[in-house]
Amino acid sequence: MENQFYDLVIVGGGPAGLSAGIYAMRAALNAVLVEKGMPGGQIALTKDVENYPGIEEVGGFELCEKFLNHAKRYNLEIRESEVVRVEPGVEFHEIVLADETRLHAHAVILAAGGTARKLSIPGECESFGKGVSYCATCDGFFFRGKTVTVIGGGDTALEDALYLSKICTQVYLVHRREEFRGSRILQQRVFAEPRITTVLSSVATEILSNDAGVTGVKVKNVQTGDMREIKTDGVFIFVGFSPNNQLVPAGVKMNAGGYVITDEKCETSLPGIFAVGDLRQKYANQIVLAAADGCVAALAAAHYVEARKAQTGKK
Repeated sequence: MENQFYDLVIVGGGPAGLSAGIYAMRAALNAVLVEKGMPGGQIALTKDVENYPGIEEVGGFELCEKFLNHAKRYNLEIRESEVVRVEPGVEFHEIVLADETRLHAHAVILAAGGTARKLSIPGECESFGKGVSYCATCDGFFFRGKTVTVIGGGDTALEDALYLSKICTQVYLVHRREEFRGSRILQQRVFAEPRITTVLSSVATEILSNDAGVTGVKVKNVQTGDMREIKTDGVFIFVGFSPNNQLVPAGVKMNAGGYVITDEKCETSLPGIFAVGDLRQKYANQIVLAAADGCVAALAAAHYVEARKAQTGKK
């Protein structure tokens, strides 16, 4: 079993984690980033990104490489391993890896991200990035002047259906219940929007596609059992988003949705433990906001580490 000491351990290699790594190295911290899979997070699976400031158009994987290469330029240590446990301590925090290696650090930045909930129906995974999306703000632009289908009945589904109705010629809104769960004001706006057609008491059973992308979605009425096919160019799925909070240690405050509550420095209720990106409670989840979180947390962590060293007399 190996034991190593760092100023900072970053858990997660998406935009937030890599941004934190860049700023940690610029602050001359002895830092390591631990990522169990391919660095880049969810954007590595995104076909095109057109809303990252300063880069008009870039592939998701290419943008990941830019983040990664920028971090490597500062010689950030990156470990390809799985973190199984984060144990807060008084003198230092301990991060336990799958191979039982234990990393000790003054500060920890949790950048594990989140995961959009899936429908788990045929055609969904196969068409991800080719017409299936979980983010209207990210991908709505690509369907300008086209027909799309939104699946979901909460505030996010209603808000994004309204957003897409300003871009697309036709929006189908499919929900499994007779009534939407979203707020009344959003429901009123949806019903008043002529470009939105509601399909209630219905569930999507299959997403259809060809080599060019999504062509339609099969829908089943849960009351009658009747099947229908909606011709559509894209499917936006909003049935929930789950923060990857499995590694958040006990004692860290979270909201009812499982998102970590932080202050403006991205610091949690436990000193020296920070949360960034899609794991943190905030207004919106976007790449630019995740990167900003990483910057803020790394700068705050550098200040925290400096204070801890002065307090303990250790370097």
